[in-house]
Amino acid sequence: MSALPPDGAAPPDLVRLLIVGDVVGSPGRRAARRLLPELRREVGADLVVVNAENSHEGRGISLRAARELRDAGADALTGGNHVWDHPEIDQALADDDLRIVRPLNLPPEMPGEGALTLRVRGHAITVVNLLGRVFMGPADDPFRAIDALLADLPRDVPRPLVVVDFHAEATSEKQAMGWHLAGRVAAVVGTHTHVPTADARVLPGDTGYVTDLGMVGPRDSIIGTAVEPALRRFLSARPGRMSVADGPVVFNAVVVDLDPARGGCRAIYRVDRLDPNDAASGRMHR
Repeated sequence: MSALPPDGAAPPDLVRLLIVGDVVGSPGRRAARRLLPELRREVGADLVVVNAENSHEGRGISLRAARELRDAGADALTGGNHVWDHPEIDQALADDDLRIVRPLNLPPEMPGEGALTLRVRGHAITVVNLLGRVFMGPADDPFRAIDALLADLPRDVPRPLVVVDFHAEATSEKQAMGWHLAGRVAAVVGTHTHVPTADARVLPGDTGYVTDLGMVGPRDSIIGTAVEPALRRFLSARPGRMSVADGPVVFNAVVVDLDPARGGCRAIYRVDRLDPNDAASGRMHR
């Protein structure tokens, strides 16, 4: 498989997705505003999905953060374990224009939806957000949740185009979900660790897979947060206030080529860039 996606639009029989890792705070949002429009044109993406659960000050989704990412070119925003951390989240989830998908495997009375279906070049693509349970907070079983969703999807095509953002800590749990859904969904991409993995591949059954997309966040950091307070927590075993780091921002994503005729993935490629323009030390990040 090619290491880089071809320039320009996907072949006419395919639908091309750009799926972007966790956006961290205002440095991540600024990098998305600078890089995402041109990158979308460069790879010829028909649909852009961005994980936004850290987009406000490194924790949660505010209305401002969601609108900035949508204005930058995101067609859908996914969440994760910090989805409830900002008080505006209920309002944001209720705003259909923001297209936020919160984890599916949460209690049914929670606001928002765990899946969103969009029409792309005449094809229905369903974006699903799942939350892992290993080394994470409480959540319902993600495996049974996605099984139930797939059983309820309309069968007007042989195999619906479903893309899953699995927000989980353990690589084993993410790989298990990939194999659980191999041949049943078009793609499974992992988020949450903010560290990109080098295992992008197409699993048997035409399911694109990568263990973790990475992040859109400061490179010189500890998973997006300033080094000194994060390091101090490890050295002292005491909690402390964390802040989003400064400096150049990495932009981690994948391009996924979907084949509507087969309901699967033809190819998946990593796309990793560096935005050197966010070097203002000492800025208050929001």
